Amino acid sequence: MIVAAALALLIVNLWTVWRFADDKSRAIRGQRRVPEANLLALALIGGTPGAFFARARFRHKTRKQPFSTWLWLIAMIQAGTLIGFAWPR
Repeated sequence: MIVAAALALLIVNLWTVWRFADDKSRAIRGQRRVPEANLLALALIGGTPGAFFARARFRHKTRKQPFSTWLWLIAMIQAGTLIGFAWPR
């Protein structure tokens, strides 16, 4: 079960990085963009590490508001959830 979850997270994060790269490429070529809601949805389902990596790697969506605020909010909620589950009882 843990291996399957780790594999699913890996796939989601790789997909997230690819979508950010694709969006950056489309922006450069002046083509139709990947909706921000799609990028945020990928972060929400576990692609947050991939989203932050892609932002830094491709220098994409680093100053865009409210996108950055939403991404940080998603990351904080996920971190809080992980801490909550890991906290000893």
